[in-house]
Amino acid sequence: MNRMNELTLNEPQFVWPVRIYYEDTDSAGVVYYANYLRYFERARTEWLRALGFEQTDLAAQHHIVFVVRSINVEYLQPARFNDELQITLELSEPGASQIVFVQRALRIEHGTGVPVVLSEARVRVACVSLLTQKPVRIPKMIATRIRTKTT
Repeated sequence: MNRMNELTLNEPQFVWPVRIYYEDTDSAGVVYYANYLRYFERARTEWLRALGFEQTDLAAQHHIVFVVRSINVEYLQPARFNDELQITLELSEPGASQIVFVQRALRIEHGTGVPVVLSEARVRVACVSLLTQKPVRIPKMIATRIRTKTT
């Protein structure tokens, strides 16, 4: 398989900056692999916030949360202490109760400005009722905002 065939090279719909701190690295001086999952999660939270939705409000008012159903991650190059990354998010498959995202961790090379893909993931999140713990339709106000911001 050639680097996660489902992934496209579309322009990202959302970019969230991250700086690598010493605490993010392992004994080899590179970002610990699980930290990319944290960066991807934070970018999805910030994307939702940029759309005008706070997760705490969605939980309190609509009794829903978004949970990761599956994730497929490729680690291509290491990030190191003090690197500045861009975590990107693209909507791949917005559905009735699930959304599939393509997310990447990029480092912009100094001098050239060329983005280098360090890690990329295909993430499927489900909208889940806090009351039943079962998948439910994404509230119309969110689904509408997602469609208007991605077309």
